[in-house]
Amino acid sequence: MKVIPASDSSLLMVFGTAISPELQQRVLSLFHALQARQDSRISNLHPAYGSLLIDFDPLQVSHQEIAALVESLSGTDDAVAADNSEVVEIPVCYDAEFGPDLADVAAYNRISIDDVVRLHSSSIYYVCFLGFTAGFAYLGGLLEVLHTPRLPTPRRMVAAGSVGIAGAQTGVYPAETPGGWRLVGRTPLRMFDPQAEMPTRLQPGDRVRFAPIDRATFERIWQERG
Repeated sequence: MKVIPASDSSLLMVFGTAISPELQQRVLSLFHALQARQDSRISNLHPAYGSLLIDFDPLQVSHQEIAALVESLSGTDDAVAADNSEVVEIPVCYDAEFGPDLADVAAYNRISIDDVVRLHSSSIYYVCFLGFTAGFAYLGGLLEVLHTPRLPTPRRMVAAGSVGIAGAQTGVYPAETPGGWRLVGRTPLRMFDPQAEMPTRLQPGDRVRFAPIDRATFERIWQERG
């Protein structure tokens, strides 16, 4: 683990540069351990695939003290393991209208569209971190057979709830926004609600499963959410 002063009030802990479950578990273990301490000197934590950025109050604590704290937590049982978290089920309609890139993902990987749906909804994913826009969860654990590059030209607008694939990642667009991920479906759930007590439906360390639903079920859930 490399310790890099990122600014006068932040420290970057780098575990590696690859996207892997092993690295992600190390990041999330430290993330959960620091969260559990509720240290008032630490203002924010930013997990990524292979690193954790720690923001702190430089008037209360130094880089060296934060580094020493991290060292003391490394390898302890203070972390809440991601594998012990509850699985969050996200209903997804893999209708052709909602998944305009299903055929492209199937063709790129030389499998059928039905296989794309079956394989995408058969895995348990883990939330690596939030980024890009409020509530966007980068999900690890996509089967290699579904790895597909981004669109060569991003769409100017992607509907909220759209489920996409980009390289080795999958995720759900929480709001209407431009985007270049390959769209394979859409959820009727609201993934980000600024008025809710917990605005973001998913948090780093959560586990996620996509549950296929038909168009009628999608419309019913959409209407019920208000």
